[in-house]
Amino acid sequence: MQALLSVWVSFVMLFVSFVPGFVLPEQNAENEKQYPYVLVHGFLGWGEDEGIDQDLAYWGANACNLVEEIEAAGYECYSASVGPLSSNWDRACELYAQLMGTTVDYGAAHAAKHNHSRYGRTYTEPLFEGWGEKDENGYTNKINLIGHSFGGNTIRLLQALLAQGNEEEMAASPDDCSPLFKGGKDDFVHSVVTICSPNNGTTLYYIADQMNLSLLMTTAAYTYAGVLGRSLLNGYVDFHLEQFGLTYVPGEKPTEQRMLEAIVVMLNHWEDTAMYDMAPDTLLELNDYIEMDDETYYFSYAFDTSEKINLTGTYLPKPGTFAVLQPFSLMIGCYKENRITDYELSEEWFANDGLVSVHSALYPFNAPHKDYDPGNIPAGIWNVMPVSSGDHGNAIGIGVSRDTLVNFYLDMITMIESLPVTK
Repeated sequence: MQALLSVWVSFVMLFVSFVPGFVLPEQNAENEKQYPYVLVHGFLGWGEDEGIDQDLAYWGANACNLVEEIEAAGYECYSASVGPLSSNWDRACELYAQLMGTTVDYGAAHAAKHNHSRYGRTYTEPLFEGWGEKDENGYTNKINLIGHSFGGNTIRLLQALLAQGNEEEMAASPDDCSPLFKGGKDDFVHSVVTICSPNNGTTLYYIADQMNLSLLMTTAAYTYAGVLGRSLLNGYVDFHLEQFGLTYVPGEKPTEQRMLEAIVVMLNHWEDTAMYDMAPDTLLELNDYIEMDDETYYFSYAFDTSEKINLTGTYLPKPGTFAVLQPFSLMIGCYKENRITDYELSEEWFANDGLVSVHSALYPFNAPHKDYDPGNIPAGIWNVMPVSSGDHGNAIGIGVSRDTLVNFYLDMITMIESLPVTK
């Protein structure tokens, strides 16, 4: 069973190896305040409360259970579960509800625009107690957010909504607006870490669209989700698409809505899906919306599994690149003529990790940034880590040893724990 799951995960998650390659700052002994670490999966991923995670953890894969390893090292850690096919907005709303222990509110304006239910499932208990509350010393109980792949975009949006709110949602429901959309919670997040994230989108979106595969792939994905969401496997895998009526909340009584109707609704609202939200054009809008918070620390990790061919100027996957990723890496490594939209590309997008261009993963193009310096780690700016050699997903355990994976995360956590804490 585990072997079959490993193969399946390999095809839908797409990972392999890295070299951390950075120097750690010294631990700050004065920092006695610790914040929990919340890990957020990417496209087609899952969290710790789903059945599949018991057989094959998303965070750790066949190397280990990373959450357990981090906890064994003395840190509080959780693996959240959000919609693997859902839009960035829907995922951020689901993550907030899970953290707070409340009903998912997708927002009145958003729900009306995309023709789905405003409210989703109810989390009767928070992922952990006390988030956002003050402790006995007046310090806010914050969190450290770590997002892999599309999960990095999700945590960026969550942090922005917490701090900035959303004027459209406040205007649409002034009497019962979700606290998430009211803003003013800029002290809820201590750090944001993106790993192999399409911070500026992925050119694979244009490639698939140009090959007329987008509609076919999307229809297949949502049909698959609908079938599993109506089967005994619902809960073993959880697609979180009950707002569209496509899947049912595990353990709850099914509704009468037909699967075909739900798929048609979703395809008519393509702009409320994960696939649409990975287009570089879409990321322009997200990045324009997100403002950097002066007291939040930002870190980004990019991976590169490609090498330049001097004769052509294009990039090929390096030997040892995971076989499933090689054709994707090859396509990204030579694609610069976008025939789908007016978004301009260049050779800068060629170097890649098999799914995401290094250029895109480094930092949001419009945001302030600097190369990582262990002696100078400012808040309110992207601290860009050295590019690691390897492909997209080794950061969560496929193709690497337990020690390599655990050491990478404990080094990261040691760095974050060294940072000053504020009230």
